[in-house]
Amino acid sequence: MDNRGKIEAIEVALTNEMREREFYLKNAQRTRNPVGKRMFQQIGDEELEHYERLKRLSAEWKKAGKWPDDLPLIVGDTLIKDVLVEVINSVDTGEEKDADDLEAVRTAIGFEEKGAKFYEDLRNQVTAAKEKAFFDLLSKIEREHYLSLKEVEEYFVDPASWFRKAERLNVDGG
Repeated sequence: MDNRGKIEAIEVALTNEMREREFYLKNAQRTRNPVGKRMFQQIGDEELEHYERLKRLSAEWKKAGKWPDDLPLIVGDTLIKDVLVEVINSVDTGEEKDADDLEAVRTAIGFEEKGAKFYEDLRNQVTAAKEKAFFDLLSKIEREHYLSLKEVEEYFVDPASWFRKAERLNVDGG
């Protein structure tokens, strides 16, 4: 992939990250469910960090015509798993969720699945180690979002089963 193709791919990523952030923030405001509210807000905040990092990468790449030497290869770790457990443990488990919450989570699952694949594809198309590492990191974070959203989907669909799995209860007949 040449520099122009890489810059165009990053521009697509910028658009996607901002579109997804807006989706998450809108749903954080809309939902009355505390699990959904915190989860949507957290992922929205993480998408903003991705956007800012990609924006800086794009600007510096356009200016220098190459991968910036001083762009850190780190992005904050996703906190979604921690948020999910913390919120579920602290709220009334009878809190209502509505069909819009489940639909939003399922839409978000699609976003994150596509995002992980997009960054994997970019990682596989570049040859420089720094570029591969950066896109691999973004792919893994999007994958973590995906897995966490699948957990929330499971919680919304069948909270009792989710709690049994989360608490690792076993029936041993004893």
